[in-house]
Amino acid sequence: MDRPSENARDDSGMSFWDHLDVLRGVLLRVLAVTFLFTIVAFCFKDEVFAVVLAPKSPDFILYRVLSQMAGRLGMSGTEWFEVSLINTGLAQQFMIHMKTAFCVGLIVASPYILHQLFGFISPALYSNERKLSVRLLAGGYVMFLLGVALSYFIIFPLTFRFLGTYQVSAEVTNLISLESYMSVLIMLCLFMGLMCELPVLAYIATKAGIIDSGFLKKFRRHAILVILVVCAIITPTSDAFTLLIVSLPIWLLYEASILISGFTSRPAP
Repeated sequence: MDRPSENARDDSGMSFWDHLDVLRGVLLRVLAVTFLFTIVAFCFKDEVFAVVLAPKSPDFILYRVLSQMAGRLGMSGTEWFEVSLINTGLAQQFMIHMKTAFCVGLIVASPYILHQLFGFISPALYSNERKLSVRLLAGGYVMFLLGVALSYFIIFPLTFRFLGTYQVSAEVTNLISLESYMSVLIMLCLFMGLMCELPVLAYIATKAGIIDSGFLKKFRRHAILVILVVCAIITPTSDAFTLLIVSLPIWLLYEASILISGFTSRPAP
């Protein structure tokens, strides 16, 4: 039996080469918009790096919040710290400027990129599939941004402060390279953004009948071990502090995935 008319998908009768031509146009528009925003970000160097370098400042919002919380609890506030960044290569600052501008341009252009790519594939979907895809795409995008924000505002500042001020001896001064700072920041933001997709993946897998909440609960211990191993491998630093503050949010995301899977597999009333 054919699907209902309201669920019918578009059939334009386009050939394979026609689809390739449409895809070429989509990719060209995506590249053009990304390039445009990259140029804009490159021109606003001071504003961009004021945001990028903010977590290394003792006046960063996280440290102020922690100081206020400590004051309300009658405890001493966070101690003042200062970590200097250095450049060790002739062209390194320029190359980092270009890479950072590209990352900013890609982030700003990402809604347009997703819109264009979804517009390319949506004609091949039924209307009910489009609605579900839009919800999943929007949810996944929001969760990725949430992971990036979590890393930028909490995980990376705490990691930088701990490692940047840690000394084995007062005779050893910490001078962190700009390249090291940027690589850790980008790696943690990307990693946390991807890890925040766990609830979305759990929803998709449950809808597809691959897993359920019972399965996730059964393998909770194994998942925690895998999380610790993956975090130890992927995180740019090998210290226990970074491992802890990166692993904890991912474990909470796993617990959230169990709840989402349970609600998804629950039969409709």
